[in-house]
Amino acid sequence: MPTDVRMPQMGESISEGTVTRWLKKVGETVEKDEMLFEISTDKVDAEIPSPEAGILIQVLAAEGQTVAVHSVVALIQTGKEDGSAAQPGAAAKPGPVPVVRETPVRDQKEAVAGKPAQREPLGKEAKEGAVPVRSSPLVKKMATEHNVDLTQIKGSGSGGRVTKEDLLAYVEARKTAPPAAAPASASATAAVSPGRVEKVPMSTMRKRIAEHMVLSRRTSAHVTTVFTVDLTRVAGIYQKEKGRFTSQENTKLGFTPFFVRAAIDALKRFPIVNSSVAGEDILYKKDIHMGVAVALEWGLIVPVIHHADEKSFLGLARAVNDLADRARRKKLSPTEVQGGTFTITNPGALGSLFATPIINQPQVAILGVGGVNKTPVVINDAIAIRSVVYLSLSYDHRVIDGFVADQFMASVKNYLENWEESLL
Repeated sequence: MPTDVRMPQMGESISEGTVTRWLKKVGETVEKDEMLFEISTDKVDAEIPSPEAGILIQVLAAEGQTVAVHSVVALIQTGKEDGSAAQPGAAAKPGPVPVVRETPVRDQKEAVAGKPAQREPLGKEAKEGAVPVRSSPLVKKMATEHNVDLTQIKGSGSGGRVTKEDLLAYVEARKTAPPAAAPASASATAAVSPGRVEKVPMSTMRKRIAEHMVLSRRTSAHVTTVFTVDLTRVAGIYQKEKGRFTSQENTKLGFTPFFVRAAIDALKRFPIVNSSVAGEDILYKKDIHMGVAVALEWGLIVPVIHHADEKSFLGLARAVNDLADRARRKKLSPTEVQGGTFTITNPGALGSLFATPIINQPQVAILGVGGVNKTPVVINDAIAIRSVVYLSLSYDHRVIDGFVADQFMASVKNYLENWEESLL
């Protein structure tokens, strides 16, 4: 009997995963624990190892296909049973790969009338002969919240499945759709050619980022404040210590740990910035779990330093480097991208002066770090050259007032400009 390769469950809240790339082809030999395929979930991208050594004889989930966790996505002939490996494709074909359960619309009349579609068990609907709507439970829940009839949406997923992206696009189009206009004259309808165009589908991660960003803008009342920080003292410490960190501590020293430490101190002083919103309640987080955004070639991910306030400066530096390195190698576990209470992002890595980042839900604020540049400034009526950085705080004005946001930023500024902490 061939060995089943199943879609892993990358966290308790994750119910499905998308196969983004097969690293082996049918007929190729694979070793146990050798990376077999890549997946993308709502929380993390990861490479999945082979459960056994053998020959990949069948792939049941194509690249780009989303399937439920624990579904069989491939078969491996191990040769353990009778000492002979089956030829690729010779194994009996198993049943179809289960996807997130499909639930049809029970009453088309109600849906057309604009009422939320009613749901009943699949077996009963099959007996009634209703046409099923292919989508996930999450999409169906969102459709009910937005009062959308899923039968009116053309699904772009496998087998016509309505995805979350399809639903969000439909909702946006419905909001912005102009009223019907009278037919235009022939001369008015003449269109200018758009020129050469290449159509490239979004990657799974890019889709997740798009959904998250649009959701955040709809959820939070975004406001941004920007502060100038004299980073000369920190820059001097950095130049003095970076060589020792590499040679003696076996880790790189960058500016990020300085900003993380200053933010931790300010979060302790202004706990509202380390909170989230639940309905009409504010949830004050007693632990500081610091998210640090990492830019990848294929998107952006935010690994989390859990209990960051309990770490030394050296511990923070090592955590930042370790998480960033494993994020780029797709080696993060789901727990390492979950539970963040505050986020720092660094748009200045390539020279940006500052940015107005979008809040990482369900958090209520995010700190943007601009580029560190030597700049002429006026000190005691004299011009001096100083290392300067612009810090921006995007915050949720539903719960954070401008005065508090500026107090928070003033605290960060003061900590950095008057740095006193030892780096060890």
